[in-house]
Amino acid sequence: MDISLEVNGKTEQLSIDPGVTLLDALRERLDITGPKKGCDRGQCGACTVHVDGRPVLACLTLAATVHRPVTTVDGLSTGDQLHPVQQAFVDQDALQCGFCTSGQVMSAVAAIEQGVEGPREVREFMSGNICRCAAYPNIIAAVEQARRVDASL
Repeated sequence: MDISLEVNGKTEQLSIDPGVTLLDALRERLDITGPKKGCDRGQCGACTVHVDGRPVLACLTLAATVHRPVTTVDGLSTGDQLHPVQQAFVDQDALQCGFCTSGQVMSAVAAIEQGVEGPREVREFMSGNICRCAAYPNIIAAVEQARRVDASL
């Protein structure tokens, strides 16, 4: 089937099988490798992207069902300028192996945009994102830093 996906501000035309996930369409057809294929079962959060501003698990979303703009971690920055959440992850050393980072960043952006405040609330909001390296304290610190920056904009 032929579909049209708006990804990171650019419209893409694809011919895919109806069962192709958004994650596979992004990674294998569009060479957008920010979202990661971790568990491929919706349990780890490494594939988190935004569809129309809301976080979704790309491994559980059929590409053919997506009719709204998709934003991946690759589409957050502008030129050489990192998104405030990406910068906060760097500043707070909120990554170790980096595999989960793209999903963590996308969930953190959603948390801030939805007004989630406080470490406990952030942890709960982001509980679907697993970090095998256990960088959670730094991830929470990064979200708090980015939230302060966002509030000052």
